[in-house]
Amino acid sequence: MQKRVIYFDHAATTYVKPEVLDAMLPYFTQEYGNASSVYSIGRSNRKAIEDARETVAKCIGAMPNEIYFTGSGTEADNWAIKGAALAHRNKGKHIITSSIEHPAVLAPCEFLQKQGYDITYIPVDQDGLVNPADVDKAIRPDTILVTIMMANNEIGTIQPIKEIAQVCKKHGVLFHTDAVQAAGNIPIDVKDLGVDLLSVSGHKFYGPKGTGALYIRKGVKIESLIHGGHQERNRRAGTENVPGIVGFAKALELATQNLDAHYEKLYKLRERALEGIFEKIPHVRLNGHREKRLPGNLNVSFSFVEGESILLMLDMKGIKASSGSACTSGSLDPSHILLAIGLPHELAHGSLRLTFGESNTEEEVDYLVDCLAEIIDKLRRMSPLYEDFIKGEC
Repeated sequence: MQKRVIYFDHAATTYVKPEVLDAMLPYFTQEYGNASSVYSIGRSNRKAIEDARETVAKCIGAMPNEIYFTGSGTEADNWAIKGAALAHRNKGKHIITSSIEHPAVLAPCEFLQKQGYDITYIPVDQDGLVNPADVDKAIRPDTILVTIMMANNEIGTIQPIKEIAQVCKKHGVLFHTDAVQAAGNIPIDVKDLGVDLLSVSGHKFYGPKGTGALYIRKGVKIESLIHGGHQERNRRAGTENVPGIVGFAKALELATQNLDAHYEKLYKLRERALEGIFEKIPHVRLNGHREKRLPGNLNVSFSFVEGESILLMLDMKGIKASSGSACTSGSLDPSHILLAIGLPHELAHGSLRLTFGESNTEEEVDYLVDCLAEIIDKLRRMSPLYEDFIKGEC
């Protein structure tokens, strides 16, 4: 008998929707031409790419010639940060980011630091919010780029991107936002936000893996990251992934069209899970902002237990989730994001991230809550820390 599988890790990746796969399939078989070729199956693929570019631009309020397709959100982040740093190094070598960014932003910043750039890491408050006033204070005459994520991948907090963009504009500094978690979950209008660079990734909104895009506002100077052929208007070399680009655009189009219904469903699932967890399990902490967060993100910390143990026991019950602790990736250190919002190490280690998706149901959420109540109780009964805590209450 096949074990039940319930997936609550949509922030890690989503499945590919059938409509997206259907749009992609012809470009693996019949329409297999190289988009740079002059004959018919090349020209038709070129048209498919440009149609996709128009679709993506429309979805985020951009112009088609401001959209550049990449192989991932990570590539888009690297291109934005390194490309801007190289293009503006004569003006200065100071870059500002936050303490809770994704590694796709932190790692390029660390790389540039080794090349002589100066990186300032803006702190966040206990909810994971960046204060635009802190960005304002951190900007110097030699600042060339500010990069702050739109929504956090672990705790779901949505940043005041428009306000930060206004600060950057006042100082004449480029502003990049990693919108990988935000796209498909909340509205994005690059013109209204006032950002100069914005990264997205297809597999976060039911598109194919290995696809992404970088919005580069018209007039923004940025160096290329990948050199070779003349693809992407001479700015990103490499034979285009036509099926991936088509699927990426289709997925973003569907996500944008269904955004209100998507938001409402995920919000209700999240609230049902949150209420159930707090009702049935004592000594729980919600991580991230209570209201300013992605609709499907729920990050909680359980005192006196380890996140890895919770994950393993959930998996035995068919539930797939992720932990705020990095121990599952071979590190003994807890998440830098949870530490940045002020969690002590022991509480950060007992964290669980649940991210809901369109295929999830209320029945699955109720099953999750019941399983968690059983698991946390079992783990705490084995915990010397919990035993000492109970004795201290007596």
